[in-house]
Amino acid sequence: MALPILLLVLSNIFMTYAWYGHLKFKEQPLWLVILASWLIAFVEYCFQVPANRIGHSQYSAAQLKIMQEVITMVVFCAFSVL
Repeated sequence: MALPILLLVLSNIFMTYAWYGHLKFKEQPLWLVILASWLIAFVEYCFQVPANRIGHSQYSAAQLKIMQEVITMVVFCAFSVL
């Protein structure tokens, strides 16, 4: 079942950007980057929750978490390079 994996990848792209993307906007007020990060994180949850809900029909919670962590590392490495 590839859909949960695809949703986890999309979720991680948004999560990584929400956590670290604001570092490029140091001149912006802190409250603004917090708000922007929360809005981006909302989109991340819109992918994360369905990924886990759909994925749990085929994978265990432990398997989903391991996939999540591996995907997180891959996405973060790509984000660091770019």
